Amino acid sequence: MGQEQDALILDSNSISIRSRFRAALLLAIVADALQIAVFPLFVEGAESPAADVLDLGVGAVLTYLLGWHWEFLPSFLAKLLPGVDLVPFWTMAVANVYRKSKQIAPAIEGGGRARSAENG
Repeated sequence: MGQEQDALILDSNSISIRSRFRAALLLAIVADALQIAVFPLFVEGAESPAADVLDLGVGAVLTYLLGWHWEFLPSFLAKLLPGVDLVPFWTMAVANVYRKSKQIAPAIEGGGRARSAENG
């Protein structure tokens, strides 16, 4: 019964992480779309306080959802430079964090199986 319970806890955590990545990716896409397509039509572009507030909020929410990752720092700083704001850095940062997490997960799972085989 203990192994079933552990598997259930692991499955519920992986669903939660998957949901967090989906929410983070959706937020990043919406934020980039606003900054690339919508904000230039109504506000003064890269010098806009609205874009700066959006970047601060997106950075905070992504850090809450996924934890701190170094990929967020260049994304945030690049948004402050004029003209560079037209690149979807938030979306690329979330995609890179997701890619790295997929590479790390098998290594962690493999290490846990090796330890349990040694102990068992």
